[in-house]
Amino acid sequence: MKVRVAVGSKNPVKVRAVERAFSHFYDAVVVESVAAPSGVPRQPFGDDVIKGAMNRAQFALKAVATADLGVGIEAGLFPVKGTLTGYVDVQWCAIADRHGRMTVGCGPGFEHPPPVVRKALDGVEVGKAMETLTGIRNIGENIGAVGFLTKGVLTREAITEHCVLMALIPRINADLYH
Repeated sequence: MKVRVAVGSKNPVKVRAVERAFSHFYDAVVVESVAAPSGVPRQPFGDDVIKGAMNRAQFALKAVATADLGVGIEAGLFPVKGTLTGYVDVQWCAIADRHGRMTVGCGPGFEHPPPVVRKALDGVEVGKAMETLTGIRNIGENIGAVGFLTKGVLTREAITEHCVLMALIPRINADLYH
């Protein structure tokens, strides 16, 4: 089965992760990336993260007339009591279709170092704060913060693929969900 997917991002990490996730279940995957607004603050917190992913998915689907599905991916900080910093970074994926259905999933969560969270609370994007901390330019377009923090064991592309796979669950198990 062939599927055409519009990804609401120009980030090559996100595009590759979508290609990899979809290729597990579809014989042919055609992915087109479009710059899509999130409609939420540049550094989202809480429910704004999920809303941003949904907005990007819907925008991408509308922007690419030939797409069967629109995919939006957004990462942000969620308040979690009892953690070292009070926040956990979680990446969400939303997948929109032409029938008005939206499926969502998230990847693993992790804590950023306290100075990064403090900067995020002051309005600095986590990616920029991690670039300052690590000296790695465009960290979000390569190994990501998680790649640096896990010393390369887990990369941003891998956790992005995981969140896309989670959002695909209701679609690849349509008989159980629809």
